[in-house]
Amino acid sequence: MKNKLTILLIEDEQHITDFLTAILLSNDYTVLKAASGKEGMTLMTSYNPDLILLDLGLPDVDGIEVLKKIRTFSAVPVMVVSARGNEREKVEALDCGADDYVTKPFSTSELLARIRTSLRHSQHQVNTSALPEGSFSVGELTIDYEKRKVTVRKKEVHLTPNEYKIVVLLSQYAGRVLTHDFITKAVWGPYMDENRTLRVNMANIRRKIEKNQAEPEYILTEIGVGYRMVEELEE
Repeated sequence: MKNKLTILLIEDEQHITDFLTAILLSNDYTVLKAASGKEGMTLMTSYNPDLILLDLGLPDVDGIEVLKKIRTFSAVPVMVVSARGNEREKVEALDCGADDYVTKPFSTSELLARIRTSLRHSQHQVNTSALPEGSFSVGELTIDYEKRKVTVRKKEVHLTPNEYKIVVLLSQYAGRVLTHDFITKAVWGPYMDENRTLRVNMANIRRKIEKNQAEPEYILTEIGVGYRMVEELEE
C-alpha cells in the first residue's frame, strides 16, 4: 500500500485551517496542523513533512522568518498561502526559498494543482548545472534538450542562445513561478542585475512561440514577480 504524503499547515485562522484540512484529507493527504510559527517548526523537525503550507501572518513570528529558518536546514517544498498579495512580499517569499505563492482567496483546483507541482519537483530535483535529458512537451510546444531544438505547431523555432536558456530553465521548473532575479542570474550570471534585458528576451520568445503575445498560452507573467511555464494548457 502506498504511503500517504504528509502536508503541514502553519496557519492561525481556524476556519482556514478547517477548510484546508478538509480539502487535503479528501485528496488522500495526511495533515499536520500548527497555529503558530514555533509550533510549526516543532512539527516540521519532528515529522519531516513532504510539503508545508505556510501563512505569513502568524501570531508569534512573521512567516518569512519561519521560511528563512526552514531553508537553513531543509529543502522541503514550502507553499506560501497568504492574504498578502502585493508584489514585494511575493518576490521576497520566492527569493527566500518558497516554492510557490498562492494568494487568498484561491480556488480548490488551483491549490491542489500547485501542491502536486511542488511535490513533483521535490521528488525530481532539477540540477540546473547539468544538461537536461530527453524532452519537454506542453500543448503544441516541444523542447528536445538533446538536439537543442524547439518546435511549435510542428515547426522549428529559431531561438538565440540566451532565449533558448530561458525557455529551458522555465520548462525545468514548469508550473512554478521563477522570479526575474532567479532567471537573470541563472542565464547571465550572478553579477547581472538588469531586468530590462530579460523583458526584451521574453518579448522575442513570445513573438516566436505564442499565437497571441497579448494572451500567452505557454509562458505566463506574474506581474512584478516573474514568469511561469505552464505544465498543461489552461482551458
